[in-house]
Amino acid sequence: MPVSIYRLRRILLCICVWTLGLALVSAVQAASLVETPYGQLEKRLAADGFDPAWLKTLFTRPEVHFNPKRVSGYFAHNESKLNYDQFLTPYALNRARKFVKKHQALLSRAEADYQVPGALITAIFLVETSLGAYTGSNRVFNTLAAMAALSDARPRQIVWQFATKRRHLSRKKFTKKAARKSAWAYTELTSLLTLCRKEGLDPLAIKGSYAGAIGIPQFIPSRILQLGVDGDHDGHVNLFQLEDAIPSTANYLRHFGWKPGIDMETAQKVLYAYNHSTYYVRTLLKAAKQINKME
Repeated sequence: MPVSIYRLRRILLCICVWTLGLALVSAVQAASLVETPYGQLEKRLAADGFDPAWLKTLFTRPEVHFNPKRVSGYFAHNESKLNYDQFLTPYALNRARKFVKKHQALLSRAEADYQVPGALITAIFLVETSLGAYTGSNRVFNTLAAMAALSDARPRQIVWQFATKRRHLSRKKFTKKAARKSAWAYTELTSLLTLCRKEGLDPLAIKGSYAGAIGIPQFIPSRILQLGVDGDHDGHVNLFQLEDAIPSTANYLRHFGWKPGIDMETAQKVLYAYNHSTYYVRTLLKAAKQINKME
């Protein structure tokens, strides 16, 4: 018996409503994941000794968020595309020379204590943060937590959906890189939380680079704990202050092998430990040489 037009319309309407309902459920599930991707990460941190109540309060604060689009950008960073020539212009070098003159006492003290040239420290500050002018506006906690969460398959899948829009990135490469980045970020996140407990800081108040580096010299949290120096003897290491940033940077370079009379090959290896980029290393050496030519 033929189906009436009225009945057919009802059937089609039911199908549309059912399909729309499924779509809405999927959307809600996806939104929930993006808003709360940190369940497994929070449990892992608690298992590693951080107070569960403190973590719960921290992760439920409104400043905490997960941005999958931004996280996917970590898989597309290309060092060769950065314009390092901007740090070798007359304008940039003159700014650096003025910095040396203004802070000669601090730089000379660091050179005496650590045998690291003030011009090299200045070159690092120039390249990293434009001599402290731009230390970053990203919440370091959010940056590190987002990357650390990639050890969990659920948030990793969400990030992959954004990462697929980038060329030359296979699922295999993405998964391998995500595993490496999440392991690194977890170590840095635990270091950040340890640092904040030690210094009495709010983890969500610390801002830095898109990759989680902090202060004028752009140290990652583990390096602050390991190599940070309280240069002004106030009981705290604050890399947003030159009194601590300058000796901390000198200590970092000495730790990795810088010493008077160092040969070029060894110097490059030391600076490569600061930032794994040959472009970066060459720029620092060129800038330091030019900064030494005081006008």
